[in-house]
Amino acid sequence: MLDILAITGPIYFCIAVGFLVTRYGLFTKADMRVLGKFVINLALPALLFNAISQKPLREVMHADYVVSYALGSMVVMLSGYTWARMVLRSNASYQSYFAMGMSCSNSGYVGYPVAMLALGPVAAVALALNMVVENLLKLPLLMTLADADGSAKGHWLRVMLQTLGRLLRNPMIVAILLGFGYSLSGWHLPGPVARTINLFSQVTSALALSVIGGTLVGLQTRGLGRQVALITFGKLILHPLAVWVAVTWLVPVADPQLRIAAIMFAAIPMLGIYPILAQKHGHEEVTAAALLVTTVASFFTLSALLWGLKHLAPSA
Repeated sequence: MLDILAITGPIYFCIAVGFLVTRYGLFTKADMRVLGKFVINLALPALLFNAISQKPLREVMHADYVVSYALGSMVVMLSGYTWARMVLRSNASYQSYFAMGMSCSNSGYVGYPVAMLALGPVAAVALALNMVVENLLKLPLLMTLADADGSAKGHWLRVMLQTLGRLLRNPMIVAILLGFGYSLSGWHLPGPVARTINLFSQVTSALALSVIGGTLVGLQTRGLGRQVALITFGKLILHPLAVWVAVTWLVPVADPQLRIAAIMFAAIPMLGIYPILAQKHGHEEVTAAALLVTTVASFFTLSALLWGLKHLAPSA
C-alpha cells in the first residue's frame, strides 16, 4: 500500500499546499486564478506540444483510445443527463452540468500528474488524446445543451458553433494541432526554442495541483448532500467503470499502458472550472460543493483503483 501512497500522496499534498497557502493568506483566490491562467495558457500547452511533436504520429495518434474513451464517457454523460431530466426533473441547464460533473475529468490539473507518477511518459500522450475528446466532443455538446432554450430556430446550432469557435482558439487545442503537425512533418525545433518550451512544461504538475487546492477554499456543501453524492458517485465510480468496459471489451485499446491511463483519467475529479462554467446559469453552489467533495473523496477511490490495477489486473 505504501507504493500506492507514494503516487497519490504527493498529488494530494500539493493540493493541500495550495489550499493552505490560500486559506491563510499567503496567496488570494484571485492569485490562484492568475496562476490557473498561466497553467492553461502556457504550461499545459507547452506540455501537450512536447508530448506530441517529439514522437512519430503513429505513436501519438491512437484512434482506439479516442473512440473507447469517448464511448465510455458519453455513456456516463447521457446517463447523468437522463437521470437529471427524468428523475430529478430539473431544468435543461442543470441537466447539462449534472452530466458534466459525472463525465468530464480534470485531465490537465490532476489526471496528468497522477498518470505521470504511475505510468511515466505515456501520460502526456493520453492527456493530449483526452483533451481532444473533452474539448471537441463533450464540452461543446454540454455547453450547447445548457445554453439552448428552444426559443429561436437554429439557436442550438449558433451556440454550438460559438462554443467550438472558442474552443478552437483555446491554447491547449492549438498546441495539440501544432504538435500533430510537427509530428507529421518530422521537423525539429531549434535547440533554444525546444528547451524554452520544455521549461514551461516542467512547471505544470505542482502548480496546477496547487491551483486546485486554492480554488477549494471557501466552498460549502450545506443542504446539497443528495445532489452532490450523486455527482460524486457518477464521477468517481461510474465514469471509470464505463471507460474500463469500453477500453477492455467494446473498443479494446491495444496498448496496455494506455488502457490503464484511460481508466485512471476517468477516475479523476471533474474539471476545476466546473463551478465557473455553471455560474452563467446559476448552478455554482451545487457544482462547487460537488467539486470539493469529489476532490476529497478521490484520494480514497483513486488509491483503491491504483491498488486494484497493480494487484488485481491481469499482467499485459
